[in-house]
Amino acid sequence: DVQLVESGGGLVQPGGSLRLSCAASGYTYRSNCMGWVRQAPGKEREGVAAIYSGRGITHYADSVKDRFTISQDNAKNTVYLQMNSLKPEDTGMYYCASAVLACYSAIPPPGDFAYWGQGTQVTVS
Repeated sequence: DVQLVESGGGLVQPGGSLRLSCAASGYTYRSNCMGWVRQAPGKEREGVAAIYSGRGITHYADSVKDRFTISQDNAKNTVYLQMNSLKPEDTGMYYCASAVLACYSAIPPPGDFAYWGQGTQVTVS
């Protein structure tokens, strides 16, 4: 299995920044696509960013494009989500997730991610 542990959430004012981290361990070779999925209260899970681990190809939801940046440090088996210009609507639980299949062209639907972290809360207020 793959274990994912997120960190870096918190409370921030609108316009502020946060960086989330996701440390992966276990059978990380099974993680060809790493993503960040968020869930706001009363809403469905929404994929916000993903990275095709093998080539560093990135994808973003329209709602976060030009504000969020996903990156990876393969030596540390860690994926990051840099979030800038945060808005109240970015509030939610943010989950790191990994998929076995590579994400060549888009963020996979949440149901396609095989492994999930426990989540980290981001509150913009």
